[in-house]
Amino acid sequence: MKFSLYIAKRYLFSKTSNNAINIITIIASFGVIVGTLALFIVLSGLSGLRTFSYNLLDISDPDIKITSLKGKSFLLNNNIQSLLDKNVDIKENTKVIEERVFLEYKDKNEIAFIKGVDENYTNVTKIDSAVTIGTWLDKKFQSTAVIGEGISRKLSLGILNFGEPLSIMIPKPGKGFINPSNAFYTLDTQITGVYSGTEEFTNRFIFVQIDDARRLLRYKANEVTGIELKLADKTKNDDVSSELQKLLGKDFKVQTKEQLNEVYFKVLNTETFVIYLIFTLIIIIALFNLIGAIIMMIIDKKSNLKTLHSLGTSVNEIKNIFVFQGFLLTVLGMVVGLILGIILVLLQKQFGLFMITQNLPYPVEFTFFNLLIVMLTIIILGYVASKVASSRISKEFIER
Repeated sequence: MKFSLYIAKRYLFSKTSNNAINIITIIASFGVIVGTLALFIVLSGLSGLRTFSYNLLDISDPDIKITSLKGKSFLLNNNIQSLLDKNVDIKENTKVIEERVFLEYKDKNEIAFIKGVDENYTNVTKIDSAVTIGTWLDKKFQSTAVIGEGISRKLSLGILNFGEPLSIMIPKPGKGFINPSNAFYTLDTQITGVYSGTEEFTNRFIFVQIDDARRLLRYKANEVTGIELKLADKTKNDDVSSELQKLLGKDFKVQTKEQLNEVYFKVLNTETFVIYLIFTLIIIIALFNLIGAIIMMIIDKKSNLKTLHSLGTSVNEIKNIFVFQGFLLTVLGMVVGLILGIILVLLQKQFGLFMITQNLPYPVEFTFFNLLIVMLTIIILGYVASKVASSRISKEFIER
């Protein structure tokens, strides 16, 4: 093995008398460098998008959410609250009330969801950091609301609309004839803030104080539609969720952030896998140049191989020479490509060289996992390509 590796190094770093072989070898090396660079940058970009998406979800969704399976709401009794307070993995918990409502402002209407939240809600999510205009809810002021940018645009509604309030309405329950002039419970609110986020999120919710939501929906003092939790360690989401599900029983549904956004995460994971396969296929095509370079090197060195064989070198050892040569060529190209890729990723992360919008750089993230994936992919494919090329060597070929 040492002999084969030594000869492979000599062949790799020495020029041949045939310039065409030298050019093809350079092209093969360039293909490995570009393939490695492209794969690493793409995976880093996808990791950046994943992290960016997680940050957006931190604004809209808790680590864990508890809702009722029997009806829209449930009574938050001392047993449930004590169970949550005693769990050391739960850092914060907050009560929420959600319901579909009808919004009316001047001559414009919209359907959305009201979300009544308490003072601790901003400790569970980062919604207050997403308020781009105005301020978050203040308990000192009743009948105030914070709306999403999407709702704001649809209703042409800004903050501090003292001229005319935003009416939040919900149909009154009951049977039989309903008086059209008195068919809704209504909450008139003044807008104190507008929040940003994903399009779906900003079109969906209008936030109010939980007491205002409770008054609008005619709920009892301890009646809620959900409890949202923030964990001390997010990596324990699944374990804490399973534990709470067992303790709370079949009457409740306990969902993690991933389960609340199941479709989104499935699409993101599928997209990552498909893009990885596409770029791997491109690298495989690029490695055909490596196979061609090794085969031409074998033909060029045929007289040397015959000499080595006559001196007692076995056919397998001769094959290993070119396996090592191709492998070393792949590793060198991979190292150069990774160095360039890491530099570009770090520059993008630090200075935002490529922008999505004027104020938003394309998100990238350097991870050792991506580094490992690229290294394994290039090394395995380079080794296979080298084995394929060296399989041309046989005793008959050498002695011919």
